[in-house]
Amino acid sequence: MPQSKAPPTYNDLMSLDRQVCFGLYAASNLVIRQYRPLLAELGLTFPQYLVMLVLWESEPQTVSAIGERLHLDSGTLTPLLKRLETNGFVVRRRDDTDERRVLISLTTHGHTLRAPARQITETFREGVSFSAAETETLASSLAQLISALEH
Repeated sequence: MPQSKAPPTYNDLMSLDRQVCFGLYAASNLVIRQYRPLLAELGLTFPQYLVMLVLWESEPQTVSAIGERLHLDSGTLTPLLKRLETNGFVVRRRDDTDERRVLISLTTHGHTLRAPARQITETFREGVSFSAAETETLASSLAQLISALEH
């Protein structure tokens, strides 16, 4: 009968707690779980919220530009955009100069969600007891990781 091994310690390279991939995975799941009820009040899912954040920064945006910004392929992004359009948050239209490109713009209703969405960000930060500086440090570290992984 094989002997059971002692649980790994933090010093073990293969310890779950030492894996960056696990930390990101678990944190991502927990963050989305925290955001879900807050976004439901606005009628948005978490991926739709990310699209809205991109559009609140600048619009109109092409589908491909939104996909690049969010690291999503068009097969994933298109249904999100269709649902946002059905719900009255965005408008999709062909680019007059290049009909292959689809431009996404916010509707008036989409613009009005920005203020309550800002409150969601603040509510989340307070809920995890992060200061603005801690949030910025974490966001900066994650941006560095994303940049490194892109190259």
